[in-house]
Amino acid sequence: MDTELARTFLTVVSAGNFITAADRLHVSQSTVSTRIHTLEQQLGCTLFVRNKAGTTLTPAGRQFQRHASVLVRTVEQARQDVGIPKGFTGTLVVGGRIGLWEEYLLHWLPLMQATHPDISIRAESALEPELMQGLVEGRIDIGVMYTPQSRPGLKVEQLFDEQLILVSTDPKSPPEPGAGYVYVDWGPEFYMRHSTLFPNFAGSALNANIGWLGLQHLLENGGTGFFARRIVEPLLKAKRLSAVAGAPVFTLPAYVVYPSDRQDEHIASAVALMHRIAISPVRRDAEPPAVTKKSVRKRR
Repeated sequence: MDTELARTFLTVVSAGNFITAADRLHVSQSTVSTRIHTLEQQLGCTLFVRNKAGTTLTPAGRQFQRHASVLVRTVEQARQDVGIPKGFTGTLVVGGRIGLWEEYLLHWLPLMQATHPDISIRAESALEPELMQGLVEGRIDIGVMYTPQSRPGLKVEQLFDEQLILVSTDPKSPPEPGAGYVYVDWGPEFYMRHSTLFPNFAGSALNANIGWLGLQHLLENGGTGFFARRIVEPLLKAKRLSAVAGAPVFTLPAYVVYPSDRQDEHIASAVALMHRIAISPVRRDAEPPAVTKKSVRKRR
């Protein structure tokens, strides 16, 4: 079977409809439809039920999803195994939002390297749709994100609660969006709560889907915006920013997602270490916390 057909199938599953899948694959909707039709002909069954709301997997589609994931993952694993750098015994692909790399995964990374010096790590940054697609296809081993989707074969575990606070370059800034406000898209849950708390908010002159971008703009040009407390704390201590008094605090859970059907020791160890750092943040110069076989077994 052509793995391109399996990848297209998994993209439709992740996207929820043919139009979004076509955008992600950078092909036309008709191409996606043709590929799925070809796949259904090869398998002799219908994989999707199409309706106005999008696509829903048929029972046969749900059965095939597991096989498609294994097929794509096997090909990807073969590619990684062939491309393992000299001196290493394996590779690990970890994807996360830029904001979760800052002050969290960048702390995890050197500790993971110290704990498993024989594992080559590929670090990637993307938003949730791309991360979920990579996990479904098997291109990404571990994903760290805010709004994961439930998918068969993937395990989702909460790491910690992110606190988004309103900060400003003006210590006297009012506790609501105003002139110079930078709206950062922290996901659908943030959008709904933001709309409820600020019903008169008509929009911002600058919208960013990456917190780092919005924060850099704010520091260079002034203004206000909601950002992760753990990231802006050094800026608050340095008095480059001020926490806006009376402003609401948004709680945004952060999750780790990884394959539930893989027994790779280094994946279990990496996830266990992420949980330890989430509970007890560490300094960059700290010794790596011990990851015991017992703690690894608990993550499985």
